[in-house]
Amino acid sequence: MTKSSRIILYTSDYCTHSWAVERFLEEHEIPVKLLNIDRNPKARKQVMKINNGDASVPTLVFPDGTTLTEPSFGELRYKLGIQTPSLKDRILGLFGRNSE
Repeated sequence: MTKSSRIILYTSDYCTHSWAVERFLEEHEIPVKLLNIDRNPKARKQVMKINNGDASVPTLVFPDGTTLTEPSFGELRYKLGIQTPSLKDRILGLFGRNSE
């Protein structure tokens, strides 16, 4: 991913979900540009523009221009094309089995 194709992740000093999304992206080696809306007034204005006046974080802006605000990890996986085992497969894996 080039520098211009990185995801922009708007965060806050006080939002634990933002921190979790940041860790999720790091774990999947997805490059991001972090912008903290508590420390950057321009970033806060941009988030409010994206979210119709709300300073909601985490807000992500993708290289294609689409956005996600306060996404679930399922939404992130879907958007990023990250495959994870189903709950059924994870449970069966605990017992040394696989689904057929």
